[in-house]
Amino acid sequence: MDNVPPKMENQWLGRVTYDEGLTLQNDAVAKRRKGEIPDTVFMLEHDPVYTIGRTKDHSSLNKKSSALPHPVFETNRGGQATYHGPGQLVGYPVIDLHSYGQDLHTYLRAMEMALVNCCNQFGVKSTTRKGLTGVWCEDRKIASIGIGVRHWISMHGFAINVCGDLAPFEHITPCGIGGVKMTSVSHESGQQVNLQEFASAAFASLQRELASLIQPDTSRGPVQ
Repeated sequence: MDNVPPKMENQWLGRVTYDEGLTLQNDAVAKRRKGEIPDTVFMLEHDPVYTIGRTKDHSSLNKKSSALPHPVFETNRGGQATYHGPGQLVGYPVIDLHSYGQDLHTYLRAMEMALVNCCNQFGVKSTTRKGLTGVWCEDRKIASIGIGVRHWISMHGFAINVCGDLAPFEHITPCGIGGVKMTSVSHESGQQVNLQEFASAAFASLQRELASLIQPDTSRGPVQ
């Protein structure tokens, strides 16, 4: 018998602050661990904010936080500095990775491929780059990925520039990669792309990629 993917819900939240999004994730992770909710992907856009992960090296911010045009939020994901703002789709999958092989490397690659395939649907040729997490259009970065895991329940996720202003990236070194240029789906496709429409396509693409990772015997109760 074929393995049946666990139920997965897509929740479009619209625009929320970064700390609201983090609170939402923390609550959802606790509920998912108890089996109170199914795997859920929260799709949203944030108010303008710079974030940086669990690292003592804050050089990717380029300057003191007070000198940046938007607030800085230190958060519990991996990775260096990035920017979130209107027009950028942020996806927070809160899913039980026991069902998908408990392999963070494989999970990251599946998320990358989901975004690559989604970009292709919108006429944007994108790819991954060896040794660099994220999605690229030649030498231009279109999506960043940074995850967190608690008891094999995932949080954080991806941020892909769909139709927003890219100027705030110029104040930092995105993801700590010197000389990187950021781009967007709208810029690469030459047409204005609707954020919520792209979010729906991204969810479907992520579902397909994760389905390929399904492990035997996914019928299980609360995470132990």
